[in-house]
Amino acid sequence: MADKEKKVTKTSDVEKATTDESKAAAKVAKAAKGNANKKDKPNFFVRTGKGIKRFFKDFKGECKKIVWPDAKTVLKSTGVVLLVVTIVCIVVYGIDQGLSAGIGGLKSLANPEETTEEVVETTLADEKDDEKEDETAESEETTEEATTAAEETTSEKAE
Repeated sequence: MADKEKKVTKTSDVEKATTDESKAAAKVAKAAKGNANKKDKPNFFVRTGKGIKRFFKDFKGECKKIVWPDAKTVLKSTGVVLLVVTIVCIVVYGIDQGLSAGIGGLKSLANPEETTEEVVETTLADEKDDEKEDETAESEETTEEATTAAEETTSEKAE
């Protein structure tokens, strides 16, 4: 029985050696193949030129696959788009107006007395300021006229 075990062990050692050798041989072959590919490759400009040529060839093929709609379909689609855009604009406008009214309502709820009193006081103050400005402007005009008249009289007497 020991002989059988030894044989099995010998066989497995041989298999391991063979496997290790094949792995090493595969690595060497792969390295040689990699170097061969680098030498066989054309330079950067040739590869780029071929790539660009392939791109335009594929582009031309894809353009041939395009199916253009007829005029009736285009008009229908345009009408649908315009209708949807109009509806969305109306909805957004409505939401905007509603939110603006809501904010205004909240502001008036926050300061109901101050807002009313401030508006009345501001209006009265503005009216009084306007009256004072008018009076000041009239008195300045009168003063200027009097000064001009006095200068004219003085210059006539001097002559």
